[in-house]
Amino acid sequence: MPLNPRFRLHRSLLIAAVAASASLHAKEKPVEPSPAALHAQLAQIDGDATRLPAALTRGEKGAAVCRHCHGVGGNSVRPEVPNLAGQNPDYLLEQMNKFVHGQRQSSAFMSGMIKALSPDERIDVALFLSRQPVLKKPAQTNARAVAGAELYGKLCVSCHGASAGGAHKIPRLAGQQVQYLEDSLKRYRDGGGERVDPRMAAYTRNLKNADIEALAAYLSAL
Repeated sequence: MPLNPRFRLHRSLLIAAVAASASLHAKEKPVEPSPAALHAQLAQIDGDATRLPAALTRGEKGAAVCRHCHGVGGNSVRPEVPNLAGQNPDYLLEQMNKFVHGQRQSSAFMSGMIKALSPDERIDVALFLSRQPVLKKPAQTNARAVAGAELYGKLCVSCHGASAGGAHKIPRLAGQQVQYLEDSLKRYRDGGGERVDPRMAAYTRNLKNADIEALAAYLSAL
């Protein structure tokens, strides 16, 4: 049955309106820069004394959504949630980018919040959190912490550094939450979860639970 001319006109106008709306929306949403471009931009701002203060101010505002889980200033009060304070900005930006690109999907809540940030906002948040002081925990000198220090020197120091501060995309471990460290090391050892890393798997494959607990005890108090 042929379509009514008025219906055909209405349908054509509707299709045109939808197409125009989609085109406008596409123009409003900027193209996502490559991760390499974002890291280069972060390095430029980080090294520019005239641009950095404004970025940190914006980053403090953007990081407000993080405090519900990661604590004020990025110092978590939940043992299974990592501290973000003092973390290397390149590492923070890389992890946010992975949520944006679907390489990390463990938390729909995290994915939604990070995807709501623009690329520039992700850079600002990474820079702000990287400059927040880590709340120090009491130093541990018990046998477990001593054993952890020995294991760290054998297995971890070559990548994470003598002070466990990491560098660039290698994360800071010093002052991190004990349970988060234990959970992460066990996932690497057991090959569970989405964050599989061949290097970490190689270094952790022979660790017993007691070894992991010793490492976490040592690192959390640095």
